[in-house]
Amino acid sequence: MSEMFELSEKTALVTGSTRGLGRVIADGLADAGAHVVINGRDGETVKSTVEEMRAAGKSASTGAFDILDPDAVADGIARIESDRGAIDVLVNNAGIQKRAPLHEFSLDDWNTVLATNLTGPFIVTRAVARGMIAHNSGKIINMCSLMSELGRPTIAPYAASKGGMKMLTRAMAVEWAKYNIQVNGIGPGYFITEMTRALADDPDFDGWIKNRTPAARWGDPKELIGAAVFLASEASSFVNGQIIYVDGGILAAI
Repeated sequence: MSEMFELSEKTALVTGSTRGLGRVIADGLADAGAHVVINGRDGETVKSTVEEMRAAGKSASTGAFDILDPDAVADGIARIESDRGAIDVLVNNAGIQKRAPLHEFSLDDWNTVLATNLTGPFIVTRAVARGMIAHNSGKIINMCSLMSELGRPTIAPYAASKGGMKMLTRAMAVEWAKYNIQVNGIGPGYFITEMTRALADDPDFDGWIKNRTPAARWGDPKELIGAAVFLASEASSFVNGQIIYVDGGILAAI
């Protein structure tokens, strides 16, 4: 059974993996045996993250590039493939959030959220998928969200981008399944990270989350690792176009 989840000799690229959920997923894939390519725009931060992982006995290397720059993406993917061969697993994790009432949202902020959360994953996946198609094998994991299914005040662009990511996941799966490429998503619920710490520290918001979530608590980022390893491994070889919501039951209850 353990062989089904084995990731040894696999190369996994995780975008936006120097902190937050991306870093946790990168660590989890490395613990399962994968060589993980750490990505971010800041080369020094990427380098220090890789050094930390290597010091912990994990296999990792740098892959610093801006996911919104097609030329930088193409060059970055080419370097990875030159060093490691074909990329076996891609996790599209990089994303941002901006909050404002929709009628006050600036066009610049709208475009930034949509570009980072939806166009960026398209640019990266397009480059990576070419190698996967050539090798007739690949795993693509798109980070979706509860907002792929729900709306909340002040985050309309984020919801629009994550709804788009849900449908992009399905479109990719349908188009590339014939090449033995599985494309699936993970939809995190509310997890405590650097980005959400202020929300967790707000008594009103903390109470709202705990009352709305059947598990009555926030998620621990490590609770995403199981879904990530499953979708990155041969255990999910006939799973395609799906989103696994890791949310403590919140979608089932609303």
